[in-house]
Amino acid sequence: MPSTTKVRVFVSLKNGVLDPQGRAITHAIEGLGFSGVTDVRAGRMFELEVDASVTDAALDEMASKLLANMVIENYRIERVA
Repeated sequence: MPSTTKVRVFVSLKNGVLDPQGRAITHAIEGLGFSGVTDVRAGRMFELEVDASVTDAALDEMASKLLANMVIENYRIERVA
């Protein structure tokens, strides 16, 4: 059985792209009486279990073609030890 590794792909909106979900969270935080939070940017995190043979290039291609909308989002890939 080939060994596997866990990979996390973090997707977030590019700077300058409006984030209505983040804005709603910011208002909710204020509504709950918390102070000091000036901005929230919402994002997504995908966790993949992959064979050790899956290359960084293949992960990059998966993220750019499927997990992130490259027009408005950035992504970061992290292999978990």
